Amino acid sequence: MNAALLSLTLFLGIASGQFAPQQAGSEPLTPALEARVQKLGKELRCAVCQGLSVADSPSSMARAQLDKVRELVSEGKTDQEVRDYFIARYGEWVLLQPKAEGFNLLVWLGPVALLLGGGYVISRQVRRQPAPAPPAPPAPGTPASDEPVDPYLAAVRRELDQ
Repeated sequence: MNAALLSLTLFLGIASGQFAPQQAGSEPLTPALEARVQKLGKELRCAVCQGLSVADSPSSMARAQLDKVRELVSEGKTDQEVRDYFIARYGEWVLLQPKAEGFNLLVWLGPVALLLGGGYVISRQVRRQPAPAPPAPPAPGTPASDEPVDPYLAAVRRELDQ
């Protein structure tokens, strides 16, 4: 029982990244530069995680990427130069919010176009004229002119009219 609990604890610790090695190559920066590093880390996607930023990911790869950001900031690189460095190595995929230009413009404008199109369809349906009312049913006991009379249907109608 104890071995099973220990194994489960170890497995969950490894899976959550708690036992990932800390990167030793980075030195703490001034608070202003460290805030800039964290801001840039929030803009960059972790290479191994799905949808997490480098600053939020517990993986060792994300820590290495954040250390690289810290190194580039300490060298005096601008925010755009740091982004360009990662884009050159990982492609534009590394940005959590891709630039709104070229093919990416479709990603930014597609949902807006779908909402506008849906609103147009809904407004046309709401404004549509109602269908004409069906003709009034014939008086009870009077068969329609060309319709054959079903004796069972006539009996049911007589029962309902009473």
